[in-house]
Amino acid sequence: MKLITPAPWSDYELIDSGDFQKLERFGEFVLARPEPQAIWSKSLGDDEWERRTHAFFRRDRQSPERGDWQTTPNMRDPWFVSFREGGLTLKFKLALTSFKHVGLFPEQADNWTYIHERVTDMLEVNPSARPKVLNLFAYTGGASLAARQAGAEVTHVDAVKPVISWARENMDYSELDNIRWVVEDATKFVRREVRRGNRYNGIILDPPAYGRGPDGEKWVLEEHLKELLKSCADLLDRQNFFFIINLYSLGFSSLILENLINQTFGQVPNAEWGELFMADSFQKRLPLGVFYRFASLPKD
Repeated sequence: MKLITPAPWSDYELIDSGDFQKLERFGEFVLARPEPQAIWSKSLGDDEWERRTHAFFRRDRQSPERGDWQTTPNMRDPWFVSFREGGLTLKFKLALTSFKHVGLFPEQADNWTYIHERVTDMLEVNPSARPKVLNLFAYTGGASLAARQAGAEVTHVDAVKPVISWARENMDYSELDNIRWVVEDATKFVRREVRRGNRYNGIILDPPAYGRGPDGEKWVLEEHLKELLKSCADLLDRQNFFFIINLYSLGFSSLILENLINQTFGQVPNAEWGELFMADSFQKRLPLGVFYRFASLPKD
């Protein structure tokens, strides 16, 4: 089991965490957001948090999942950040949403580089065979962009049409093209792909704990993940492949995920599993989900 955090990047910093909040810098702006796993105490005082912060998220008492932002006059919305690591260069539009999210999960940066490296490995072995990558619950597209920039054919699936539009903008800002966009329930999509006999060299999943498809389809992680993983096993190429799953749900440990993967896929090569985390500037390590990934090609 591994603990993984991205290499430092100039446009993101976790400044402090504690008292169920986190203080983060995205580019030139500092945000304060709720964080249910930061049960320890802040290292900086409330006055210092207030002095540094350009946007505070306040929960709606009537709807705990939603809220609004209190901003300083110099806060821009939207704004942009860049990510550069090795041969990977991406640009993202960020915005303040009513669900506290800003369109980017920085802890996923290590997976972006992993995806870029795996696609690059495949093309080095067989330059004429462009890898096919499927990104499910794909949100604003960080993983899709990483695969596309490496040279893959990418299918990006999300149930929320405005999120797909946001991902398309990020593709344009990153000077990429030709990603296939699908607005559909992920489970419905993979069932259809299995029936069609399609295969993918890379599959990426980042499912929520709960969700709704475009036609009201209900997604509950504990109830539906096992079936989805079985369909993904049918879709994954048998020779050249990689697979990544991330879960951000307090009820799931990496051991649960390990058992599910072993039961579904059997023996897999080059497996890595554990927790993703970000360390704040006081070296408090904030857990930000569990992951499992494997690939047919060695990492080196």
